[in-house]
Amino acid sequence: MCHKNELVVMDNYLDAEQSEVSSKAEVKEFFTGVYTYMFMALVVSGSVSWYLASSGLFQEWFLNTETGGVSPIFYVIAFAPLGLVFLIQAKFHKYSMGTLLGLFILYSSLIGASLASIFFVYSMGDIATTFFVTAGAFAAMAILGYTTSVDLSKMGSLLYMAFIGIFIAAIVNMFLGSTWLGYLISIIGVFVFTGLTAWEMQKLKSIAHDPEISKANKQKMGLMGGLTLYILFVNLFMSLLHLLGGRD
Repeated sequence: MCHKNELVVMDNYLDAEQSEVSSKAEVKEFFTGVYTYMFMALVVSGSVSWYLASSGLFQEWFLNTETGGVSPIFYVIAFAPLGLVFLIQAKFHKYSMGTLLGLFILYSSLIGASLASIFFVYSMGDIATTFFVTAGAFAAMAILGYTTSVDLSKMGSLLYMAFIGIFIAAIVNMFLGSTWLGYLISIIGVFVFTGLTAWEMQKLKSIAHDPEISKANKQKMGLMGGLTLYILFVNLFMSLLHLLGGRD
């Protein structure tokens, strides 16, 4: 009888250990997917923006040679991603992974097209330096968000409200062209986007460890997580570039 009890305890221990190993593997797979999607989007955006700027297509397609400003097509390209990201968020439960991935690549391509303008404003040195500064700050906040035991949900809600405010202010400033307002938006943006990075990582950690979410849904949520982190990275990069980059 005693031996049977010992065997039961041993079986339970082995089952628990196997479950823990399986859970760690699933969490690792989830975050590998998240960062793969994010990295892929950054590569797509960087490639598109560099190609359009270096080939002269950006000037040909998006600049008005008569006025020296941007053409109406540029505004379409700049605001199209907003509608696209709303579509992805609204339909990601219904769309297949293939469809979501296609929209994701299209979104990052459109962002890349609008980012091509920075090559005419800032030097390559400033762009590269700011990118690495952004990567360092982003990584630090991502680690903080993953490891902290403090609940960041309330902070996240407030920061998203601030994000909306920054977005509206940035649109207004596109027409006002106010230098001081632009710097103020960038300064606030650095705090908002770094804070949101920590909050998003905490949320993704919760999703990764949730055993009730199916594998198929976790794959889609991994893509959405990669999309969100990509958006936060790009916005943090642009805020820092405005503050740190010297205009040509």
